[in-house]
Amino acid sequence: MSEVLASFLSRSSAWGAALTIAAFGLGTLLQRRTGKAWCSPLLLGSLLVMAILAVSGLPYTDFKASASPVSYLLLPATVSLAIPLYEKRNLLRENAAAILAGILAGVLVSLGSIAALSLAMDLERAQAVTLLPKSVTTAIGMDVASALGGMPSLAGAVIVLTGIMGSLTAPWVCETLRITDPIAKGVGIGTASHAIGTAKALELGETEGAMSGLAIAVAGVLTAALAPVFAGLLN
Repeated sequence: MSEVLASFLSRSSAWGAALTIAAFGLGTLLQRRTGKAWCSPLLLGSLLVMAILAVSGLPYTDFKASASPVSYLLLPATVSLAIPLYEKRNLLRENAAAILAGILAGVLVSLGSIAALSLAMDLERAQAVTLLPKSVTTAIGMDVASALGGMPSLAGAVIVLTGIMGSLTAPWVCETLRITDPIAKGVGIGTASHAIGTAKALELGETEGAMSGLAIAVAGVLTAALAPVFAGLLN
């Protein structure tokens, strides 16, 4: 069965892209049918792709190469996040100090909590620095982990997992903590769960999406600058 599946998938040079889109589409359908937060297209789609690769025995490197057209679309998709931010530029200008303070606080909490937990659990330095950039985009986080002596591939997996968890729990956290201000929601979601969380923020509202998009960029820069400082505490 696995050989038949592998043969079927490998016949097309774009089978990875087709599989990715189909898995995401199925996850979207299930979420609409069930209405459950845990039926996230990102989570279910990722699990489905992993299951198919495991059953078929196809190597991940082949899937990654075949799914490259989807990866290329991430660049314009990320740039497009600037559009809602531009539309809310007056709101940004009026609340710039509070927004920047909120992003800085989120970055410090993220880095500080990882450093504290790493010391408490006696993790090796390579493992600890791999986890430090968990809340920024993979493009930044993997480079930061590599520069600090960590494992970029593991950092990428942790970053994606962090984004998925942030996307799943963001509405619940905001409701539980009674966070109603759209700016606060967007800043918190973007700082904690980067682009994947921003997709959820855009569902909550235009302001939430714009602030979350801003938080991705600022948090990425701050993490790249501050991660070496926290990594020094792990020596």
